[in-house]
Amino acid sequence: MVTADPPGRRAVSPGPSPAVSTRRAGTGGRPLLRRAAPYLLIAPTVLALTAVLGYPLVELVLLSFQDMSRRELFAGTEPPWTGLKQYRAIAQDRFFWQVVGRTALFATVCTALTMAAALAVALLMRRVSPWVRATMAAVLVAVWAMPVMVAASVFRWLADADYGVANWLLGLLPGLDFTKHNWFEDPWQGFAVIVAVVFWGSLPFAAITLQAALTQVPPELAEAARVDGAGRGQVFRHITFPVVKPAFVMVTTLNAIWNFGVFNQIWLMRSGQPEKEYYLLGVYSFIESFAVNRYSAGAAIAVVTVVLLLAGAVFYVRQLVRMGETR
Repeated sequence: MVTADPPGRRAVSPGPSPAVSTRRAGTGGRPLLRRAAPYLLIAPTVLALTAVLGYPLVELVLLSFQDMSRRELFAGTEPPWTGLKQYRAIAQDRFFWQVVGRTALFATVCTALTMAAALAVALLMRRVSPWVRATMAAVLVAVWAMPVMVAASVFRWLADADYGVANWLLGLLPGLDFTKHNWFEDPWQGFAVIVAVVFWGSLPFAAITLQAALTQVPPELAEAARVDGAGRGQVFRHITFPVVKPAFVMVTTLNAIWNFGVFNQIWLMRSGQPEKEYYLLGVYSFIESFAVNRYSAGAAIAVVTVVLLLAGAVFYVRQLVRMGETR
């Protein structure tokens, strides 16, 4: 028998339990915290970079608009402001544009050689046995860990005019005489040695990165293409390289940025006294600032170099974003 509620009495539905209410109240701030989490995690890095790089960069830009001499440097007085004088001077300097072109050519050659060899090494590492691959990776890591000073010393010994191994090996070839041959007398030959030093140091990172990217290539696609009659070149062009392309573009951009700012290799290979024929932008800025004591002119050259490197960095970030969107 069903009995109805007495008149005037309303049925009250049971409310949520305290645990459910607490759970709902606790999730109110989670979306906001989740959105802010990436910024909170990256904040220490941004603050450290701002403190370490931001302040010197601002001072560098300000110095490029002044005329700093040794008098202001030793006296601690404020140098006079000259506006765009330093930039107009370097823009009208034909030697400056020669250095810019030389730097661009140097970075292009180093990057092209590095990426071509790195891709070949990475493909080779995919075809050898596991223990050979592990040995190659260990050797590449050891080369990568070698300090630039050590690598420059080794290559200086290899290209030495009196006791260099390069002259001895080339002298064994019939019709060639490289006795006491000075590789740095001709800037083209000297830059060939410097390119070898840069290539030696940058190859391991590129090769290991591309080898890791090659592991993402689906083997069944390559096998299906071979069954359909595709050759090795076609498989690489239409299956392998499209998968590796994002990593290839990023590593190429990074290498171009690093090679554009090369300084240590040239400074060490020329014993701290590089000739004008060996000036790149980094070396030119350093010489103008600390050898000729034209601090503001050197600062202006450094600012131009930073702007050119920022253009490469923007391209690199865009590639990162595109790769993230395609995944």
